[in-house]
Amino acid sequence: MPGSSGNGAVTRSTLRQQIADALRDEVLAGRLQPGQEFTVKEIAEQYGVSATPVREALVDLSAQGLLEADQHRGFHVHEYSLDDFRGMIEARSLVTDGMFQALDAGHRIFQELDEPRTAAAVAGVRRRGEEAQRAAAAGELTVLIGYDLRFWRELSVLFGNPYLADFLHRLRVQTWVCTVQHLRRVTDLRGRLWAGHTEIADALYARDTKTARELLTAYNGHYLTLIEGLTAD
Repeated sequence: MPGSSGNGAVTRSTLRQQIADALRDEVLAGRLQPGQEFTVKEIAEQYGVSATPVREALVDLSAQGLLEADQHRGFHVHEYSLDDFRGMIEARSLVTDGMFQALDAGHRIFQELDEPRTAAAVAGVRRRGEEAQRAAAAGELTVLIGYDLRFWRELSVLFGNPYLADFLHRLRVQTWVCTVQHLRRVTDLRGRLWAGHTEIADALYARDTKTARELLTAYNGHYLTLIEGLTAD
């Protein structure tokens, strides 16, 4: 029956995304290490599912640059270099600078800041920033990553362009995957993680893109300096 077939496809698609999200979180949490190999069968057994959605999820993560396929052996977590990290920061900066230019040119976000719906969405972004700031101060890397990704995802969604939001989110996930490969070696991260998310949100709410740019430049510079120092150790 067409209805049954459709429901099955939706269920499999949802499972595929759930597995991809779970594996991505495993990588971000450092439980799947760079170069660590695993097979479709191992992941399927771990999650108690069939091989098909697992294989599809692994292919999706490979397309996003988080995993690499090993012929006849399975998959392994991609290991990024310092040059990769620099390239990601540059690409991310170009995207966010384009966002700020759109705001300077009169994007509707600034025109709608006083409207209840937009103001509530901006307030939600700021709350994510507050949680990220607390996690950074406490050195809780996994919590910080989760709120940082939500902060930028919700902020970019305000622009009303799903392609922009998805592209920036993918870049930020890749950057964090690269970052955690080095930060997980630090035993105490308190005071070493950037914590200016609320200032960015406040600057944008005040229609102050100059300050927002300066804060974002500081954000990128902080992590670039930190990773360069860790790779030199």
